[in-house]
Amino acid sequence: MKKITIAVDGFSSCGKSTMAKDLAKEIGYVYVDSGAMYRTVALYALEQGIIKEGKIDEDRLKQEMGNINISFHFNPQRGRPDTYLNGQCVEDRIRTLEVSNHVSPIAALGFVREEMVRQQQRMGEEGGIIMDGRDIGTTVFPNAELKIFVTASAEIRAQRRYDELTAKGESCNMADILRNVEERDYIDTHREISPLCQAADALVLDNSHMTIEEQKQWLIRAYQHAIEK
Repeated sequence: MKKITIAVDGFSSCGKSTMAKDLAKEIGYVYVDSGAMYRTVALYALEQGIIKEGKIDEDRLKQEMGNINISFHFNPQRGRPDTYLNGQCVEDRIRTLEVSNHVSPIAALGFVREEMVRQQQRMGEEGGIIMDGRDIGTTVFPNAELKIFVTASAEIRAQRRYDELTAKGESCNMADILRNVEERDYIDTHREISPLCQAADALVLDNSHMTIEEQKQWLIRAYQHAIEK
């Protein structure tokens, strides 16, 4: 059976990563969370003092990009890959609200996107890969055999994010999370370089009122149809 490239794009907190990871496990493909890569850059910038009082020292970050080595390693306990920064697991640290509040401005920087896209395209050279993000079907893999664009209402996405954070024991405010979701939507869709948009040949999945199992079946059908072409 031929191995194809699957691009999954969409808004923040749509569950893209979860569904992409599950599909990759189901069909035996490599999964790459491109959003985790931008989150890792944001985490690095925060921890190194490159972001201060909400402002990014772009010149310093550009100089530091060569020191940001991102990799993914399978975690048998989770059954999914974890994100590593310079050999250290940062999977939990990149999922905090603080990182979420800074990731979209980081991802809007041209030199950051250029380096991340270069790494992502290298990862997908052999096919048999599922990658999710904001510009996978439009910029990273414009020739992907299967493109999926995921969406849901901002309120539902904020509730999902709230539930995720509180389940981890984090103290958070629903209004702050909704504001963060809406701000990220605006930045992601209005940035000058590789804005979030639906590829012309992408299948749209609105999962506002779908169960995990319904999403899984929808994705399997889309995959089967793509490999039969």
